[in-house]
Amino acid sequence: MTQCNKILDRVVLVKIEANIYGARKKLRKEDLVLADGSELPPEDLASLGSKRLLDPDELADFNRLKKAGERHCLRVGTRFMGGFVVPVEHTADIVAELEKIALAFATKKASFLAGYDDAVRDWIAKHPSFAGIIEKAIDPMPYVATKLGFNFMVVAIRQPEAASPGDVARLEQQIDSIGGQLFHEVAVDAQLLLEQSLIGKEQVTRNALRPIKRIRDKLDGLGFLDHRVAPIVRWIDTLLQTIPSRGAIEGALLQEILAMTLLLANPDQLRRHGEGLLTMQPAVTDDDDTEALEPLGDETTPVSPPAADPLQFSLLEPTAAPAIDPEALFGDLFDDLLTGDGYQEANDSTYANPVSVSDGKLEPPALAAQAPKADPEDEPQTRGNAVPEPSAKVVADFWF
Repeated sequence: MTQCNKILDRVVLVKIEANIYGARKKLRKEDLVLADGSELPPEDLASLGSKRLLDPDELADFNRLKKAGERHCLRVGTRFMGGFVVPVEHTADIVAELEKIALAFATKKASFLAGYDDAVRDWIAKHPSFAGIIEKAIDPMPYVATKLGFNFMVVAIRQPEAASPGDVARLEQQIDSIGGQLFHEVAVDAQLLLEQSLIGKEQVTRNALRPIKRIRDKLDGLGFLDHRVAPIVRWIDTLLQTIPSRGAIEGALLQEILAMTLLLANPDQLRRHGEGLLTMQPAVTDDDDTEALEPLGDETTPVSPPAADPLQFSLLEPTAAPAIDPEALFGDLFDDLLTGDGYQEANDSTYANPVSVSDGKLEPPALAAQAPKADPEDEPQTRGNAVPEPSAKVVADFWF
């Protein structure tokens, strides 16, 4: 079974055929009374529009009944191929509602036709200056009767097995568009909720949030159309569970509901939010998956664990610091300086007076030895705590 047929097997297509008499006729040049010298633009430049033959309120009920049928289908389904696809499990409820609407439409049609002549006369009386152009355009009542009707049909859609690749591609494209249409219709309902019940409100009642419940039910029923719908439904359920059973909804909870509705009103952001919620869910494995992950091979043959590379753990294991002989490391660091030719040249010039060298050891200069002992009271005063001399242990720790 193809993927298209898997989806189509779960839905039915509901087609509503609602014909409503327009009560309009094209406005003609002879219907207009022009002032002397006035001239109408040619027809290829401008059109004259239409003229009404009846009060629009006389036909308002037919339009209301048509929209009611569409709303019932959209409550659990979405637009598709000029009709509405609804889940199979909602077919009986949809048919029952549409039958009621068809009966109400027929009743209204009989009432309208019975008072058709009176409605025309009232319309002419309302516009006596244009009575002539109205009377010339009036349609007879039998003709009007053929232009009023409400009917519907429920059909199942299935991709034929012998369909050409082109037909298959076209149907798959139509099927893929259903998910986008679903998010668009959710956005329209959410935007209406924002405008009518949430924006600018400090508190609302539970009744104001009924559209969210309808949006949730619609998404839940058509969740098989898009993999991002299911996490969105669980996200809505989590928030609805926090709404108290009584009292006004306000404060932080109302702000959270407002934020959720704003996200529902944006199809692109809602799809991305559903994708993000999907990635946050923990991976679900069942017993079959667990068995599939078990190692294959002869059960009697023990499987030995892979040998660990000792180099992988060498950095983590404590090791003793290597023994370092400071005498060997730094003992001859100054030998070249003190005994080499470079030192001898320096000793002859720059370093002749400050220090003297004897057997490779530094000795204090002669003038320094003859200087009088310094008086402690002549030392410069300093502020703050005196810095203690580092102990021998600290010096040893610093080096090793």
